Order: sequence, then C-alpha cells, then structure tokens
Amino acid sequence: MPAPTMTRNNRSMEPMEEKQFDERVVHIDRVARVVKGGRRFRFRALVVVGDHKSRVGIGSAKGADVTAAVTKAVEIAKKNMITVSLYKGTLPHETEAKVGGAKILIKPASEGTGLIAGGVVRTILEVAGVSNVLSKSLGSANKTNTAYATIKALQMIVPAKLWVTYQSTTDTKQSKPKSVTKTVAEVKTSGIKKASKK
Repeated sequence: MPAPTMTRNNRSMEPMEEKQFDERVVHIDRVARVVKGGRRFRFRALVVVGDHKSRVGIGSAKGADVTAAVTKAVEIAKKNMITVSLYKGTLPHETEAKVGGAKILIKPASEGTGLIAGGVVRTILEVAGVSNVLSKSLGSANKTNTAYATIKALQMIVPAKLWVTYQSTTDTKQSKPKSVTKTVAEVKTSGIKKASKK
C-alpha cells in the first residue's frame, strides 16, 4: 500500500508563526457616507501595535467590514512605529502633547508604581513596554485624538544621555568670565583716557 500523503489542509503539521508584535484593537466605530440612494455604512478601526521593547505605533483605517478595517489599521500602525526612550522601566522626564482637543500629560514614576493611566493611554504604554508611569488626560476624550497625542508626547522625550554634556558646561563656564573681564578692563581703560583728556 502507498504511504499516506500529507495534505495542505492538515493545519496541525504547519509550523505556528510567532507574532512579533502585540496587536490591540482600541476602538471600532461605524461611519456613514450619504449618497444619492441613502447612506453607505463602513467601519473604522483604531489599532495599537507594539513589541513591549520600546517600539509602538498606532493606525486608523476604514473598511467594508470590521476585519478589513482592522487589517488595514495594523498595516498602517506597523509602517508608522516609533521608538520610545525608556529609563529603568519608566520615562526619563515629564512630557505633554496636544492633538485637537485632547491633551496628554505623562510623568515618570518610581519602581513599583505601575501604570497609572486609563483607556487608550494605558494600552499604548503597555504595548510600548513602559511599566511605571503616571498620566493624566486633559480636555477631549476622543479616543483617536488621545491616541495621537500620546504618541506625540512619547516622540518628544529626549534620552537621558543627550541632556547635558560636560564639555559644553565647562566651555560656558570658561567663556563667561573671560568676556566679563574684558568688558571691565575696557571700561577702566576708557575711564582713565577720559580723565587724562580733561
């Protein structure tokens, strides 16, 4: 008897692919377009994608059904990913941003605090890999604007290593006294010249 052949329909034999990114659907909304014959309904999905290692992105897209909208949004989110500057599981400094009517304030927190955030902000920070942070949502509660404001705030973070360099501080300290002494010397000499002329 011939040996049984493996068919492609046998899913148990196919290797399972590990997902590189954590994909989370934040919000799904039904939108309508008014045409001559009436209204045409579509779906809009807001998706957050991240790898829990400081990379995160958001995407919003529309589709004829929910699945199509989510698939498009995931592709957009993967194309527009940003890298967040983390410092010991939290952020290096306080930051805030505003998009539309939504204003987001994010502060670093000590170890063990956890994520003090809600809604879209919490999802974005979780997926980005931030473990300790304080946040406050001010103004509009629109989920799309809140999501984009959170991403904008995370983009504005400056890494700790780029804050201050020792070379620049020593240069400024040395240059200031020199310029001051020159001006004082010039004033003294000009005063002496004026007195001698009189």
